[in-house]
Amino acid sequence: MKVLILGGTGFIGQHVVKKLLEDNCQVTVFDRHADRLKLSGIEAINADFSDTLSLSESLIGVDKVIHLISTSVPSSSNKDPVSDIQGNLVNTVKLLEIMRQSGIKDIVYFSSGGTVYGHPEVLPINESHTNHPVCSYGIVKLAIEKYLHMYSELYSLNAVILRPSNPFGPGQTHTGVQGFIGTCIAAALTGKPLTIWGDGSVKRDYVYVTDVADAAISALNYSKSDTFNISSGEGVSLNDIIQLVQNESGKKINLHYQEKRDFDIPEITLDNNKAKQLLGWQPSTSFNDGLHLTLNHAMKLV
Repeated sequence: MKVLILGGTGFIGQHVVKKLLEDNCQVTVFDRHADRLKLSGIEAINADFSDTLSLSESLIGVDKVIHLISTSVPSSSNKDPVSDIQGNLVNTVKLLEIMRQSGIKDIVYFSSGGTVYGHPEVLPINESHTNHPVCSYGIVKLAIEKYLHMYSELYSLNAVILRPSNPFGPGQTHTGVQGFIGTCIAAALTGKPLTIWGDGSVKRDYVYVTDVADAAISALNYSKSDTFNISSGEGVSLNDIIQLVQNESGKKINLHYQEKRDFDIPEITLDNNKAKQLLGWQPSTSFNDGLHLTLNHAMKLV
């Protein structure tokens, strides 16, 4: 099976590529920096997602597509929603048109479990929960989901949508823009201050990255269109993470608390029972084990 993975050099993408190679798939990586991926056995295509000619060429001979590209993150997407729409929604619709014209019927799309639902009515949130995103990132993700449903209905596209909660693990960037655990670990090991928006009581559902990659493989082999939460099903607060990192690293983190942001929802946990029942997937790495592995990896790089 030949798989095109869009965004294969990102944090999640690299782990998905490794899983695909382990499954003996032919893998083509489409990314602006695809040649930076130091893995043998892949075809690298260096191009921007907006480059429709390169995108068309990359789809030649492909059986299935995994779409991981995102040009924005939740915390900054509201600053430029027009760019968010153009970079993600418009370019994804162009991709779907190219796939339709090329006769490619299978796509796995990485949406967002943390932003498409908005303020939870019940916890944990299952896939039938209402969708009222409060940031452009979530709105665009949801709009892409709707287009996938449309193409599935009208053109027999097999679209499996994954809504991961908050993936974490080795290789996550520590920029402070996205990925609190990686940023927290970096603050502990470098002594740089860690900004906390609010009082640190915000709870999120964290899922280890190799479990997310396993979900992508399961979705790739699923035979019909559907939507799945990919999560641990448990919430952990920012303060709890800070304490765990400090305890395990033996380092004191320099904390700077700032006023809560409007789009920060107090708690989000996702129900993953549907993925367990239909995809045959479930997380295999506990939060504490995942944090230990992530911290150990980071400490080796210091």
